[in-house]
Parts: sequence; structure tokens; C-alpha cells
Amino acid sequence: MTQFASSPSALRIARWKPLLFLAVVVTGLWYVKWQPYYGKAFTAAETHSIGQSIIAQAADSPWRAALDYAMVYFLAVWKAAVLGVVLGSLVQVLIPRRWLQRLMGRPGARATLTGTALGLPGMMCSCCAAPVTAGLRQAQVSAGAAMAFWLANPLLNPATLIFMGFVLGWPFAAIRLVAGIVMVTGIASLVQRSVPAAVAPAPALPPADAQGFPSRWLRVMWQLFWNTIPLYIVAVLLLGAARVWLFPHAEGAVGNTLFWVMMMAIAGCLFVIPTAAEIPIVQTLLLAGMGMAPALALLVTLPAVSVPSLLMLHRAFPARALGIALFGVMFSGIALGALALWLA
Repeated sequence: MTQFASSPSALRIARWKPLLFLAVVVTGLWYVKWQPYYGKAFTAAETHSIGQSIIAQAADSPWRAALDYAMVYFLAVWKAAVLGVVLGSLVQVLIPRRWLQRLMGRPGARATLTGTALGLPGMMCSCCAAPVTAGLRQAQVSAGAAMAFWLANPLLNPATLIFMGFVLGWPFAAIRLVAGIVMVTGIASLVQRSVPAAVAPAPALPPADAQGFPSRWLRVMWQLFWNTIPLYIVAVLLLGAARVWLFPHAEGAVGNTLFWVMMMAIAGCLFVIPTAAEIPIVQTLLLAGMGMAPALALLVTLPAVSVPSLLMLHRAFPARALGIALFGVMFSGIALGALALWLA
């Protein structure tokens, strides 16, 4: 058996698996993220806008609002969502588990920073990054590293920071960058301390030589899809119906007070948006009279977590870890808004 496993044919196949994964990552991200965002950056620079707020013009009927928002939202994210499921499944069958454990399996600052760095080129929203994060956890990556990867995707997205600079101003982008680094590393460290270093064994998969790669990959992908996507769809519909109450548009309604900082931080942690959608949302609310402090709270909480993304990770992390992520983001938004009030 050992002789067969170390044969030139087996080694050649093992070497090609990571290369295939890298090819899918680069091709997928180029098509879904990098190339479209390259053109969008020029649009943002020229027009100081990246489009209409996704929460604008909500229907009076909650059911109609739910369907309208779900259609707009899923049209914006479906390519990235598909890519997330594909990558989340491929990372489990193409990358040797010992590689991932050596890179991000041990608790500590190194694994957290590695997870953060790997999240930067993904540029995904929290929901689209969730399947990849779940796949990493299935491969027994440490909780801190996986959490850092998940939060870094939306909070430290380089394209979003560039859009933000052109649309809202570079001070907003600088604040978001600093706050994002503190949130990603701080929350990931807290999560790592709350989760035992030895994670539960992942569900047993057939050995690579006992089942062909296509059938093995499809099995893993179906498990990942079933554990994440149905809850995702239901939660998006419910939040679409509630968006009118979460984000009031009445002129002057959202003042520059600690109360509204707290309300916007809570709303930002609940609601779900596509990548960079927080920019036109905050831009619209500022024009409607929102104060600067609640705007900053919304700017860091909206992209970081949401009810759907937390539900998608309910099997990947213990409840206490997801609670730390939720309240860590919420308190970060409140602290940033309170700091803005104090300095005003």
C-alpha cells in the first residue's frame, strides 16, 4: 500500500491538485472580482459614485420589499456566491490538509496574520466568503485564522477602500482601513481564545484512491451547499422585508447622537449587502441628513457580519465564537461612532 501511495503516478497527481486549485482561484477571482473592480475604480474616480443605494425605494408591502431586495441582491452576488461554494469545496479535496494545518492550523498571531493576508485578494462579501471559511474549518484550520480570513474579505477589501476614497473621501477610507485592521486581528484573537486548539475531526471522506476526484468533489460541494445556502436565501428574504425599519431615510431622522450610533451599529450587524454596497448606502444616508458618527458606525458594521453570513457558519464555528464576532463588530462600530462624537 505504501509503495503504491508513493509511486510516481500518485505523486504527480498530488502535485497537480494544488496547481489546479490555484488556477481555479485566479481564474474565478479575475472573472468575478478583479477585472470588474478594475473598471469600477475608474467609474468611481470620474463620477464619485458606484451606483444607487441598494436599500433605496423600498416597497410598502414587506413581501414585495423582500422579493425586490432579494432579486437585486442575488443578481449582484450570485457569481461570487457560486465561486465561494466551489472554492470552499475544492480547498477540502485539492489542498493537502497537512499543508493548511501547517500554515493556519496552530493558534497564534502567525496563523491569524496568514488568514488575514489570504482574505485580501478574495474581495468577497461576508456571505460569499462564508463557504470558503467553512471549507477551511472542515480542513481543521484554526478558528482564529479562519475568522481572520472571513472578516478580512469584506473589511479590508482593497477595491472597496479605493472606491470609498473616490466616493466618500480618503479620510473615510483611512478610518475604515485602520478600524478594519483592529477589528479583524482583535476579533480573530478573541475567537481563537474561546475555541479549543484541537478542533473536532472533520467528517470522514473516502480516500482519494477509493473514489474519483469528480464524485468526491461533488459530494463535498453538496454538503457545503446544503449546510450554507438554504439558510442564506431565507435570511436575505426576511431582511429584505425589514430594510425599511432598519434604515430610515427621513431627512434629519438619523442625528449625530450616541443613540443613533448604537442603532446604526446594530442594524449594520444584522443587514446583508453585496461587496462595497455600504458606500452608496452611507452616501445616500449622509445626503439625507445622517450624522457623521452613525455613518462611521454603519461603514464598519454593514460589510463585516450579517444574520445570513452568521447562519451560514453555524456548523463551522461554535455559537460562542459567532457571538464574539457579532458583538465584537457591533461594539467596534459603537466605539468608532462614540470616538467621532467625542472628537466633534
